[in-house]
Amino acid sequence: MPNKTVRLMFQDEAGFGRINKPKYCWCFKGLRPTVPCHHIREYRYVYGAVEPLSGESCFLILPYSNTACMNLFLRQLSLQFPDDIIVLVLDGAAWHRANTLIMPKNIQLIFLPPATPEMNPIEQIWKEIRKLGFRNEIFKTLNNVINRLCETVCSLSPDTIKSITARDWIVQCF
Repeated sequence: MPNKTVRLMFQDEAGFGRINKPKYCWCFKGLRPTVPCHHIREYRYVYGAVEPLSGESCFLILPYSNTACMNLFLRQLSLQFPDDIIVLVLDGAAWHRANTLIMPKNIQLIFLPPATPEMNPIEQIWKEIRKLGFRNEIFKTLNNVINRLCETVCSLSPDTIKSITARDWIVQCF
């Protein structure tokens, strides 16, 4: 039996939608910038897992944050790395611990302590996606949000993911 690669990956999900929060921006002295804003509550959720050492990743855009969507994501992650053992570090969200969670054989979960998002480096990926694709812009449709999410997520190279997520304590441990 060939040796399997063990991957340490960090998982989380984040919502992106048509509601926006205005961000600081530059303008000429004496002018006040105009930033569009609206409050339409339509969202899609990006489920993601990143490997800080290699920059490899798996992302899936889904309609909800729930157990059914988490099962879809875990299946996709397992299919993307079928010959590897994945140690998946994640927070304790209810859908991560549900009795109906279907665990692929090649994925093992490790839960972070409660209220410690700073220990999950994928949180910084969400900030990067918001900075690159969702700054001071409104979207006419939810499909426009999904298209932008796809473009922005696909623009993240393994080197970019490594530079954002490869924290010293992770690299030194592994």
